[in-house]
This record gives sequence, structure tokens and C-alpha cells, in this order.
Amino acid sequence: MYLNINEVESAVTSLATAFPTTSQLVTLPEASAEGRACHALKIGVPSAVPKDCVIMIGGVHAREWGSCEILIHLAADLLEAYRDGTGLGYGGSTFTADQVHSLLHRLDLVLFPLVNPDGRLFSQSVDAMWRKNRNRAYTGGSANPDCIGVDINRNYDFLFDFTTAFAPTAKPRVSTDPCDRYVYAGPAAFSEPETRNVRWLLDEYRETRWFVDVHSYSEDMLYNWGDDDNQSDDNTMTFLNAAFNGARGLPADDAYGEFIEKTDEDTAVLLAERFCQGVNGVRGSVYKPLSGFHLYPTSGTSDDYVFARHYANPALGKVLGFTVEWGTEFQPPWTEMEKIILDVDAGLVQFCLSVG
Repeated sequence: MYLNINEVESAVTSLATAFPTTSQLVTLPEASAEGRACHALKIGVPSAVPKDCVIMIGGVHAREWGSCEILIHLAADLLEAYRDGTGLGYGGSTFTADQVHSLLHRLDLVLFPLVNPDGRLFSQSVDAMWRKNRNRAYTGGSANPDCIGVDINRNYDFLFDFTTAFAPTAKPRVSTDPCDRYVYAGPAAFSEPETRNVRWLLDEYRETRWFVDVHSYSEDMLYNWGDDDNQSDDNTMTFLNAAFNGARGLPADDAYGEFIEKTDEDTAVLLAERFCQGVNGVRGSVYKPLSGFHLYPTSGTSDDYVFARHYANPALGKVLGFTVEWGTEFQPPWTEMEKIILDVDAGLVQFCLSVG
């Protein structure tokens, strides 16, 4: 069965207690909009020198129930396999004990399974299709229940002022209307404690080189960028350059393409492909690697924000951003969700073995 928010918290804290030498409970600095404490789990073998880090988050959109379970099962699988000196088997995708050992010695993984506890509680108890958080600050006194909350995955500082940044005919999936039930971005970037917690993880774990946000649905592995087609020829054509305001967001045109170093795009494509290969090996599910823009244009998303940080401030390490879109519905029957967990966890293990 799907976990409720108390069970998610209990799973995270229990794993930290059960595996004290290879895991650490991380208390996030801010409570959720409704005052709930949030925790992440760092896993890896302690090292005298800093190790590269992968941050994975889930439970951002409230109605996507299985994302929390995917990350909790991944943590438990890796920790148990390392302790027992065994490999991992996910259907036809298998990983040896040596691979598990290497992964936890070479990398730190920081898993934040439940970014949006308030929204998940509301989705599981009142309105199954609820997506946003439960911040009541921007309702303007309206009694419309849709006016509550912000879409956390539109609240990051990447082209937040989309009305200026995008072409008038582009249609990014984001809104300035607090009563938009799905994609209200909030009054300002990082207005929400939930997004500030994710930013804190990036600031705290400065060796982070890869970031994965687990969502549903469409059976894709998305990589940067989400605002326009990628291009590697003109490095002045970036989200930082206001000269291109009003040109972004239209496919296959000559007016704008978001710059990405060719080596970064090649690496991102390779890692997305490796993830999809891991998924496919379990039971034949076919996931597609594609840029976020080729799903639909967006602004203010986590994956683009983490990659944009280095462009805005080269002193910050470069972090490639990815979004998993698992499954074909938000809340599949649990018998199917159990299979999806195996699919995605195999993909994530293969992803982690392929980085670096």
C-alpha cells in the first residue's frame, strides 16, 4: 500500500537508525507551509575526502504518490545490499555486490523523499488530484479552495518572470494566478519553504554534481533545458541575457535556443539513456530520454534551476538536472506501483553507476 506522510517520515528515520555507519538523517532547516518537519537521508560510506554527490527528491507534486516509495525503496535496497555484501536484482536488471560496494564508496546520495508533506496529506485524505502545497498566504481572502497553494516545481529561480522571458505565443505550463489549481508559481522565486529546503541541500552538499527530481507521469527521463530547444553554438543566447526576452519557448525556430555546452548535453543524454536502459531491463518498459522542453515548455523548475546556478555564478559547481516521469497515471493500483518501483530503482542504480 502507498505510504502516508507519517509512514514516509518513519521509514526515513528508521533507515538512519538501522544503518548508522552508512546513512545519516538530515533535518531540513524549514518546516513545511503547515508546520511539518522535513527530513532527508544521506547514504554512502564515510570518506576522509569529499565525494561527488547525487541529490534525489520526490513527493513534490502531491498527487504523484509513488515517488516517495521509489526513493525509500532505493535507499533500503542499497543499504541492505551493502551491509549484506550482496547484489541487487530488479527483474532482468541486476547489479553485482561489487557494483553496490563501488557505488557507496564512490558517491554520496542524498535522498529527500517527501518535499511536500502538506500536499500529500491533502491528496491522500481530501482531494486525490491535488498538486500544489497548502500555503494559504496568497488566497486574497477567496473562499475558492483552488486558491490555496503554490506549485513547488514552478517556484525555483529560473526564468521566474516567464511573462517577460517567453515569447507571447509560447505557452509554458505556469501561471501567475493564485487560483490556478495546478501551476501557480507563487509571488516570487523561493517564496515557499519547500523549495528553500531543496536549495539548502544544494548549498549544504557542495559536491553535488547530479540532481534527479522524481515525478509522474509519461515514462520519460528529462534533462536540461526546459525553456527552449538546446543549442551549443551561441553562448550569449542564455536565460541570463535579457536581450532575448520575448523570444523563448517556441520550438524549432531561429529566434532562440538555450545554450548548453556540447559536452554537458552529451553527458546528460548518455545518463538519461543509461537510466532508460536500466528501466527497460526489468520487464521491458520503454522510457524515453528527452530534453524537458520536448515534453512541454516550463520555467521555475528544479532541474533547470540546479543547472542554471553554475551559469549565474561560476563559483558554484556544475549540477546536471534530470526529472524522472514514471508510469502512465498518477496513482496506479498498488500491484502496478510495486512493479514501477522496481523499474525506476533499477534505472536510478544504473544512472548512479554511470556518473563520473
